[in-house]
Amino acid sequence: MSVRAAIAEAASRIASQTPRLDAELLMAHALGVSRQAMLLSRLGDPSPDGFAALVERRVRHEPVAYITGSRGFWTIELNVGPGVLVPRADSETLIEVAVAHFAGAAGPKRVLDLGTGPGTLLLAALAEWPRASGVGVDASETALGYARDNAERLGMADRAELRAGDWTTGLDGQFDLILCNPPYIGTGEELGPEVREHEPAGALFAGADGLDDYHRIVPELPRLLAPGGIAVIEIGWTQGDAVTALVREAGLIPAVCKDLGGRDRVVTAS
Repeated sequence: MSVRAAIAEAASRIASQTPRLDAELLMAHALGVSRQAMLLSRLGDPSPDGFAALVERRVRHEPVAYITGSRGFWTIELNVGPGVLVPRADSETLIEVAVAHFAGAAGPKRVLDLGTGPGTLLLAALAEWPRASGVGVDASETALGYARDNAERLGMADRAELRAGDWTTGLDGQFDLILCNPPYIGTGEELGPEVREHEPAGALFAGADGLDDYHRIVPELPRLLAPGGIAVIEIGWTQGDAVTALVREAGLIPAVCKDLGGRDRVVTAS
């Protein structure tokens, strides 16, 4: 079977929102080339032997990023795997908002990423501002292992301090940019099997209303934000009013920003 035919057959079996893309990414991984290179010059080649096993894993709802071991985010490629939250395109909204805030200025000198996972937001920010340094905090040693590996591979290990921690506990000093993608899913909310059965629950769920961690994080922001700085926090699309109220209670100025799909995705605090 050709690469083209194998991709079509696999896409017909994968139950996801993007079956064709999933099949193409798995095939490119099996071939050991980029997706672009595969689409340009390899569609007529014989399908590699290992492709079928990758498709079977995807049919069982394992995330594509876990199967291939990597996920692109912003301008960087991150190694990921079981035990870490897979970076989402929606989370790039946080970096977009930060870039807009610092437009025309030198950019942040110090960055804090609360719940850094595999280093997603911190390393994307350090790639955007090469003179910045930062701290990434996570409660998961598995996630921090990936984050340290990513920082080393991307040449940012000397600028990225990655530490185990419980949100802001033990942090001192001030930061020009605080990024945070906390758990915000309510424990009773429905999730597809790809997420519920594979990604770490601790990075997803935050009490009945999904707001538990915001109540811990937001009151700490005033002491951690440098003058002129901004905190950029991801939210669930129905949580804008609740998190905005917490920011106001903390004595900061809130704003809500939408993602590319037009849904509330970020609350800022300045």
